[in-house]
Amino acid sequence: MKAKILVVDDETDLELLIKQKFRRQIREKQYEFVFAHDGEEALLVLEQHPDIDMVLTDINMPGMDGLTLLVKLHETNPMLKSVIVSAYGDMDNIRTAMNRGAFDFITKPVNFEDLELTMQKTMDYVTQLRQTLQAIKENDILRMYVDESVLAFMGRTEFETSLSASETVHATVMFIDICGFTAIAEKESADTVVKLVNRYFDIMVKEIIAQGGHVDKFMGDAVMAVFRGDYHLDRAIEAGLGVRSQIATLESPLTNQPDYHPQVAIGINTGEMVSGNIGSRTLRRLDYTVIGDAVNMAQRLQTVARPGQVVITELSQQDVAESFTCERIGEVSLKNKSAPVIIYNVLG
Repeated sequence: MKAKILVVDDETDLELLIKQKFRRQIREKQYEFVFAHDGEEALLVLEQHPDIDMVLTDINMPGMDGLTLLVKLHETNPMLKSVIVSAYGDMDNIRTAMNRGAFDFITKPVNFEDLELTMQKTMDYVTQLRQTLQAIKENDILRMYVDESVLAFMGRTEFETSLSASETVHATVMFIDICGFTAIAEKESADTVVKLVNRYFDIMVKEIIAQGGHVDKFMGDAVMAVFRGDYHLDRAIEAGLGVRSQIATLESPLTNQPDYHPQVAIGINTGEMVSGNIGSRTLRRLDYTVIGDAVNMAQRLQTVARPGQVVITELSQQDVAESFTCERIGEVSLKNKSAPVIIYNVLG
């Protein structure tokens, strides 16, 4: 990677020496040098060349001196690292320079081998610093797309060796669908549709997180969430009731369809399921999720739920009968299920 370096010195001889000593590196595009004759000119050059990686600066110069320039550089770009190259190598100047943010200090007359080593060391530090900042940015972006529990899993020491590993867990899965959203998508602009679905998703996610669940995935206008740990079924139902209540209070945001009132259809089921990374290593695409018959059942329950209903099986109703009021809907035939299933709607 080519390093772009600003040299600040009022001695024109240094500019000539640098071009001569580093002529091979310049030809091979390892280094690119830009020159200024004092601190004020250096600041102007930095405005014109924001991609400069490093500054080599003298101390004693007419106009703005090097020590003052260090302060200005720290104020304008704390990421930019500077090396002092000066004949004033006494301890006072060195300490002042380092306290003002200098990365290193080289005394004149310049030993160019030492200078190049210092430049390489400085660039290594700058590169590491940029990589760290990039990792932070990428992590912040990742947090927008990946649930916190998945990030926690990725941070475990065994993550690399367990990409294909899985475990059987007893958990609860909830599917939430925004009713009538397909028809809205056909009539409204794409921008309106995206803003609307994000608004509803934000409400859903808050309720899910409040009950200790995590969002497994967004699927069009639907959400899949997983609840594990103590009372996972109870907490999933609480989240579903919270989503239903919050969505029901919203007014129609659509000027073209003022009579539209958003509702959700929710299916919840509990049982054993396989948790792990599902996908293709060849494509380097994995999805940390849960699969199994209990998961499929939750999705089927959502498909038969009517707007405003939180649907569970009779077995789940028996588990939460003392905590929630439910009404029997009756027997329904679910896709890929040989026998009818008795389902209930949770009232509250």
